[in-house]
Amino acid sequence: MRYIPIHYDEPLFRHPSEANSVILQVTLGCSWNQCAFCEMYTSKKFAVKDESKLFSEINLAAESMPNARKIFLADGNAFVLSFGKLKRIVGHLHKSFKRIQRVSAYALPSDIAGKTDEELRALAESGLTLLYVGIESGDDEVLRLINKSETYNSTAEQLNRVHKAGIKTSVMILTGLGGRKYSKQHAIQSAKILNEIQPYYASTLVLSFPYGEDHYRKKFSGEYVHMKVTELLDELEIFIQHTNLDATIFRSDHASNYLILKGVLGKDKQRFLEEIARARNQPSVLREEWMRGL
Repeated sequence: MRYIPIHYDEPLFRHPSEANSVILQVTLGCSWNQCAFCEMYTSKKFAVKDESKLFSEINLAAESMPNARKIFLADGNAFVLSFGKLKRIVGHLHKSFKRIQRVSAYALPSDIAGKTDEELRALAESGLTLLYVGIESGDDEVLRLINKSETYNSTAEQLNRVHKAGIKTSVMILTGLGGRKYSKQHAIQSAKILNEIQPYYASTLVLSFPYGEDHYRKKFSGEYVHMKVTELLDELEIFIQHTNLDATIFRSDHASNYLILKGVLGKDKQRFLEEIARARNQPSVLREEWMRGL
């Protein structure tokens, strides 16, 4: 990728599938920024980038990478921006990048709730066609314990709305999020919410502790019990067992995962379960700790 003459407010995060995308920070940080597990934006105060400055950066990026096909709008939940602002941004992107095929962003369900059905359809038609949503868990008790600000119902309702509008979603579930005590209910309810919304993409990540497990335990509003790798595999197995998906592209290839799974749920469901069983018997197929990351 060529150098883009844009100043980024670090740290900068993007979904793994956006590795070759032009990244534009339209917001800084996360508007919620209170989840117990997330340390990504704790060093930032949420802010919206000045529109004239943003458009200047878009122009510079287009001059540097005129053939770019994918644009990712950062930071933590750029979809929180008003309909009007998002429409102007996406419109300017299409004027500037002649070969653009996709504009994407992170979103919270509450960001979707702030837009009408008509506005969602208009954004889809303008070219904003993919939203990354960290569901984290489908279990309301676990969501409360991690201070997520969403519920099973609020998430399912808003993701179904955005799907009807023509915007695809890529959703994330965090394995190990509730610890051993809440593991089974977390796995079952997480599968249940995916069954209800039928996302285009889904992935699992493993809970990580950038500031140590004790730091997370203090922020977790309940009893967090450490999980061994074998127990994380058990949770993943329960989750996969309870999925009833038609054609969701599934990945567990993020650097945090011990076991890499790639395929489509549900046609590859049995293969995934067999690979999990094999990993129990042949731990050598698992990523070693030094190879894992956030």
